[in-house]
Amino acid sequence: MCVCVISSVVDSTIHPDTNEPVFLPFRMSSFVPTNMVLVAGMLLPNPSIKSIIFWQWLNQSVNVAFNSANANKTTPMSLKETGIAYASAVTTSCALAVGLNQSVPKLNISPQLKSLCMKLVPFTAVAAAGTVNVFLMRGKEIRDGIDVFTEQGESVGKSKQAGLSAVSQVAISRVLTNAPVLIIPPVILGRLQKTEFIKARPGLVAPINFGLIALSLMTALPAAIAVFPQIGELETSKIEKEFQGLTDKEGNPIEKVYFNKGL
Repeated sequence: MCVCVISSVVDSTIHPDTNEPVFLPFRMSSFVPTNMVLVAGMLLPNPSIKSIIFWQWLNQSVNVAFNSANANKTTPMSLKETGIAYASAVTTSCALAVGLNQSVPKLNISPQLKSLCMKLVPFTAVAAAGTVNVFLMRGKEIRDGIDVFTEQGESVGKSKQAGLSAVSQVAISRVLTNAPVLIIPPVILGRLQKTEFIKARPGLVAPINFGLIALSLMTALPAAIAVFPQIGELETSKIEKEFQGLTDKEGNPIEKVYFNKGL
C-alpha cells in the first residue's frame, strides 16, 4: 500500500492530540452517511412541530458527538460542561427551527418568495444552531486556551487566541458544509416536481431527493474542511505577550506557533 494512502488512513482515524482512534461513528469519514439520514429528515415537506423538534434534536445530538470527538483535546471538558453545552445547543436549535417554521408562513410576501423562504428555514436553523453548538461544545478552548507548538513540535504553552481561531474556523466550516446540502436539494427538487416527468412518477421524488442530498454532502464536506488546514498557524506578534520574544534552542526568534484546529 502506498505510504500516502497509509498516512491518510492514520490521519483520518487517529486523533492528533491523544494518538488514540476516534470512535468510528464520529470520525469525519462517517459524516456523510450519518448526515444523509438527518438531512432527509429535516427536509421533510410540511413537517409537524413534533417532527421538527425530533430531527433538530437528533441532528444537534450527532453534532455534539462529532464536535466532542474531533475537538482539540489539549483542553478537555468535564462531563458537566459537556451536558450543559449539549442542552444549550439542542434548545437553541429546536427554538430556532420551530420559531422560523411558525413565523415564515405569516410573512406578508408573495407565495413564490414565501415558498423559497420555507425552503431556507432548515439551513438557517441548522447553521445558527450548529455555530452555537461548536462554540458551546468547544468554548473551554477559548476560555482556557489550547496548546501551541513550534515548527519542531515543541509545546510552548496554551493560547486563548489560538483557541478562538480554531473554534471559529471549525464553525465556519460547518456553515459551509450545511449551505449547499440544505439549500440546493430542496430548490432543485422543487423545480423537478413541476415537470410532467416527475408528476407522472411521484415515486421518484424520494430517491432523487436522497441522491441530491448525498451528492451535495460528498461535494461540500471535503471542500468545507479544506478551507482551513488541520494544523493552524499564528504569528507570535499577534497573540498573547507571553509568546512574543520566544527563541528556539539555537537562539533564533520564534515568529510563528502552530495548533491543532480540530474538525
